[in-house]
Amino acid sequence: MSNIITLQPQYFSDYELLDCGNFEKLERFGKYVTIRPEPQALWEPQWSRQEWEKRAHLKFNPTSSSSGKWQHLKESPEQWRISYGLRSGQQQSNIVFRLGLTSFKHVGVFPEQASNWDFIYKQVLHAKASGIAVPRFLNLFAYTGGASLAARAAGAEVTHVDSIKQVVTWANENSQLSQLSDIRWVVEDALKFVKRELKRGNKYHGIVLDPPAFGHGPNGEKWKLEEQLNEMVNHVLQLLHHEHHFLILNAYSLGLSSLILENLLNKKAGKQLEIGELFLNAASGVKLPLGVFGRFANSPI
Repeated sequence: MSNIITLQPQYFSDYELLDCGNFEKLERFGKYVTIRPEPQALWEPQWSRQEWEKRAHLKFNPTSSSSGKWQHLKESPEQWRISYGLRSGQQQSNIVFRLGLTSFKHVGVFPEQASNWDFIYKQVLHAKASGIAVPRFLNLFAYTGGASLAARAAGAEVTHVDSIKQVVTWANENSQLSQLSDIRWVVEDALKFVKRELKRGNKYHGIVLDPPAFGHGPNGEKWKLEEQLNEMVNHVLQLLHHEHHFLILNAYSLGLSSLILENLLNKKAGKQLEIGELFLNAASGVKLPLGVFGRFANSPI
């Protein structure tokens, strides 16, 4: 029987969800407050529009279903930095993200993933304490590298895979800002990479995959979550080290149930499987759901 839980970040002083509603969210990243579209926020905001505009420095205005432009409501930069403190017992590390205004509403970090960064950090440290000198970690659909940085900060050998070269370059910049080196950067279609790793006989102690609903590889490969997730998961499970391993599967797709992830992972995970929702607690009192997850470790902490 899997454990159904909800996860929200507990320690993220540089980030705060202030309010959300009417398909938008009001967020603070460091010193700057943004208004961005949010398809999950179906309800009315708790705060007035006047309060939102009083606080906001930047607002994203969509011009199509996939792009838009940023409006500077107050003096604010095109790029800035925030940090996150990883914790596990007495062990602490700090990772740094360079944020920037993209044409597709993102700023370079998904704050709800901080709960998973902590899980990765703790699992890698646990693997080392269990006698694995250098745990091997694979980050698929890796974006700007929060999971990669968490694993490397804990001492793992990290392979970071994403199909978009500019995003991998961004992740590399974050690793330098975090004073972390020796991450293997791979610009490739994730499914192709996984299949080649299986042929090579490579194994990993930790794997995270955070696939989008839709996507394209560097050579035009098409990704559609509902059609290819089962194949991807089946291959990824074969890459796990047989003695000590952990895995996280995230999915941000409207209407996707965490029970789907349970069915995909249950055969390998057994009683160690946790499934549930990632969410952010707004300062205004509402909870914003931001995807489902499934995760397990064969030697849980």
